[in-house]
Formats: sequence, structure tokens, C-alpha cells
Amino acid sequence: MNRLREFLPNRADYKSARTTWRKDLVAGITVGIVALPLALAFGITTGAGASAGLITAIFAGLLAAIFGGSNFQVSGPTGAMTVVLVPLVTKYGVESLIPLGFFAGLLTLVLGLLRAGSIINRVPWPVMEGFTLGIAIVIALQQIPTALATPSIDGGRTVITAWRTIQGALDVGLNFSAIAIVFLTLLIKFTYPKIAHKFHIKAHIPASFLAIVISSLVVTIFGIDIPKVGDLPKAIFHIQKFELFGLGVYELIMAVIAIAMLASIESLLSARVADQLAHIHDDAHKYQPNRELFGQGLASMFTSLIGGMPATGAIARTSVNIRAGSTSRLSAIFHAAFLLAVVLVLSPIISNIPTSTLAGVLLGTSYRMASPANLREILRTTRLDSSILIITALIVIFIDLIWGIAIGTALYFLFSRSFVRSLLKRK
Repeated sequence: MNRLREFLPNRADYKSARTTWRKDLVAGITVGIVALPLALAFGITTGAGASAGLITAIFAGLLAAIFGGSNFQVSGPTGAMTVVLVPLVTKYGVESLIPLGFFAGLLTLVLGLLRAGSIINRVPWPVMEGFTLGIAIVIALQQIPTALATPSIDGGRTVITAWRTIQGALDVGLNFSAIAIVFLTLLIKFTYPKIAHKFHIKAHIPASFLAIVISSLVVTIFGIDIPKVGDLPKAIFHIQKFELFGLGVYELIMAVIAIAMLASIESLLSARVADQLAHIHDDAHKYQPNRELFGQGLASMFTSLIGGMPATGAIARTSVNIRAGSTSRLSAIFHAAFLLAVVLVLSPIISNIPTSTLAGVLLGTSYRMASPANLREILRTTRLDSSILIITALIVIFIDLIWGIAIGTALYFLFSRSFVRSLLKRK
């Protein structure tokens, strides 16, 4: 029983809540504004729909905040998870997310109980940078059908699917209205921060949120006929019927392992980055990796049963949370409450958001994830680090996420000097 207590919420989680809750409220609303378009976009990209993205952001965000091991982590649907889920949804249907999400969440939870967090947390930084770069490129490729307002033509691998989709769009004729809205979204997303800095605009308005508002107004005012998000369900969530939906045992096991490993690695990476951004150095306040896995697993299990999908810790939203002044996990709870309020009140407005705008938001997010400046800096370091980064990214893009991490990590330790030296000493 004492061993189980470390995985459960306690008073220490909210020690500073009485004096700093106002800061957490502001941070929660800020990150909620950022999370809204991403939740919609990732839900649509996965094929589960905008409502699934919102359900995941709200309820996974809430449960992971309460039961997770980080004081600053913000969880929900992420680009990395869509990379794994898109081919599964394409092959087995959106209903397959119910058993896949539940069992993957259960496996993640068990990994936490078995204290596997410290092992997963040792993935080398060059591998994680290559992993992030590969994911960024795959996310961008996944946006091609939405950006062009054309059906996706399945080709198995993401690169082949993207190429066939572009060829199909060229054959039937490009939708220049949708493309123009994508470019308008990107223009606002990258230009507004510079304008705000130049004119000393103090009001913090996330560029993605502003881009969605302006582009949606342009589409409405000029009557541009392009696909929109569409009506959201009136019920916030509904219990799903649990069955395997044609999944074989082998397919189920392999997919569950892939989803659980990705959720574990991405969540722990995000939590580790959060502590660095918040300048947390003492062990008493650092994130607890095993509890984090427990919380993320519980969140994915629950959301998969109510119409959502597997969730992970989100690095971008977590960093926004910290920069906005978060002092405790209360800000992530406020973020979930804010999203719930928005969905209940503004559902008709959300339904009129152009999907091309959301594609533009994710293309901009992919560029930020790839971080060209940071990438150039890493490529100028040691040959080992730069080689591992490139190899990992290529495997992620052309083969698989988990294989990218596994092979990249194996190669890193195989060729690192410390490993070679240790072998020589043994001889």
C-alpha cells in the first residue's frame, strides 16, 4: 500500500496553490488558447475528428495533471502520436482507437508501476533531436490532404501517401482557395510575433489563435467554399462500445507496444524539458518519471473509452505553460477547465473553422518543432551526434518512430567513445 501511495495525488502537489492560484489561472487560460487549435487539428489529422481531439485535450489533460508526476506538464493529443495513429486508423478504422488506446494506456500505467521510467528516460539527446525532426517532417507531410482540400490517397508509408495525394490533387485540379488560406494562416502565425515585439504589444495573444480567427473571418466574409471542421457532438463524451473491431492478436500487441512506448518516451522527455525550463534542480521538486507514466496511462485509458484517443505530454504546450507563469499542476487543470468551457459555449463557432487553417497551424508547428537554428547548431557538434540525429530522423520518416529511437539509441551507445573505452579497458 505504501508503494502505491507514491502514484496517487497528495497535498504536496498543491502546496503553493493558495498563494499562486491566480498565476496558474492566467497560465492555464493562455495554454488553453494555444491548445485549442492544436487539439482540433490533431483530431482531424488522425482521422478521429475534431471532437476526439478536444475530448483528449480536456480529459487527458485533466487526469494527467492530477495523477502525473510533473508539476508543469500539459498533456493532450500530439503530433508524434498522430504519426503512429494515422496508419492504424487508415487500416483498421477509427473504432480501433478504443482498444488500442485502452491497452496502450494500461501498458504505460504498468510500466510506471514497474518503475521503468528511469530506463526510458535515458534516451540520448541526439536521438531525441532526430526523433523530433523526423516527427516534424511527417506531421507536415500529413497535412497535405487537408491543405489541398483533397482526399488522401493511401500509399502505406507517409512519404508515399503524400506523394500520391499531391499527384491526385494535380490530376483533378488544385484548390487554390484552400492553399491561399494555408498561406494566410502561416503569414499571420510567423508575422504577428514580430509585429507584437516591434510595437510593444503587451497583450499576449497566441499567434496560432489569431491566425485562426482572422482566416476564419476571411472565409466567412468572402464566402470562400472550402471544408470546415463541421458540427461537434452535443454530448461532451459518450461511452464507447469496447471490442477489437477486427484487430488480430498480433496486430493489437504490436500497435499497443508502439503507442505505449511513444507515449512513455514523449511524456518523459516533455517532463524533463519542463524541469529545465522552470529551473528545477532539487530532487524534491523534480518530476517523478514513474508517476508520470502512471498518470499518462490512466489518462489514455479513460479518454479512449469516451471517444478520445491516446495522449502524451506535449512539449510545446508545456513550455507555453511555464513561460506564462505556471507555478504548479493547477495551471494544467485550469487549461482543461477552460477548454471545456469553450467547447460548451463556442461549439457553433468552432464548427465553422476552415480545416485548411488548422493545416496551416500544424505546418507552422512542424517548422517550430524542426527548429532550423537549433538543428544547424547540433549538426556543427561532434560527428557522432550529427550522424545519429540524421540517421534517427531518416528512420522515423521512412520506416517507423519506435525503430528510429531503438536503432538511434543502439548506434549512439555502440559508437560513443565512453562505450568503446569501456570495452578496451575490459580487454
